[in-house]
Amino acid sequence: MASGETTRFWQASELGGVELLHARYIEQRFAPHVHEGYVFTVIESGAQRFRHRGSDHLAPVGSMVLINPDELHTGSKAHEQGWRYRGFYPDLERVTEVLEELDIRMNGLPGFADSVIQDPEVAATFIRLHQLLEDSTSALQVQTAWREAILLLFRRHARVAVPRGAGVEPRAVALAREILSSRLAEPPSLEELAAEVGLSPFHFARTFRRATGMPPHAWLKQQRLDQARALLKAGCAPAGVAAQLGYADQSHLTRQFKQAYGVGPGEYRNACARSFKTH
Repeated sequence: MASGETTRFWQASELGGVELLHARYIEQRFAPHVHEGYVFTVIESGAQRFRHRGSDHLAPVGSMVLINPDELHTGSKAHEQGWRYRGFYPDLERVTEVLEELDIRMNGLPGFADSVIQDPEVAATFIRLHQLLEDSTSALQVQTAWREAILLLFRRHARVAVPRGAGVEPRAVALAREILSSRLAEPPSLEELAAEVGLSPFHFARTFRRATGMPPHAWLKQQRLDQARALLKAGCAPAGVAAQLGYADQSHLTRQFKQAYGVGPGEYRNACARSFKTH
């Protein structure tokens, strides 16, 4: 590999094995090839040149490259420093199952007319999703983020139909809240949770957000923080609280606690202890 080139390739088990790549290439030249599924890439720096559908294309920083299944394309640098990008390589089923969850009618294979798009919101959404998958975030969060990203991309650039609106499912939402509250340390995935309440994953996620004002993973995060505060107030040590509530480690608890309340868990526990002694 040329000096300065880096690659990380892995599969996201939370998304049914979607292939992911985070790479910086300088001298790499991709020969003409196809993928059985889609290709979505976001150019983070530099620029890429490629041939697709019989024409040459330039993908500058901030743009996205969109390739439909079985379309021949190449790839090489368009900048002397090469290009860095984040790539998603989902098979057809991983995409169509998301659209089918929303009862979106499709006339044949949903596809993209443009090889390169300039859409900062969509690009930022896919970069954030890629980072979540790189950081081994909970399945509950990444499965929701994946569905939202796919819907946004295909609604804007593949001209799929508008999905039906989120419904009102009070029993399903109430049951989901009970399940999440009982499994703070080991929460279910979005797909597991939706199956428990009898809804499709995307319909459930949108219904839950409509009812509570936040997606399931954000509601779970708030419940964890509320429970952490109660345990700290009772005198529990931050390390024990982090382990009991399923945080990756004490620093993970500290970051989220300080973001929410402005002070770290240790400082909060000590202040509560002083207040108790005073009274």
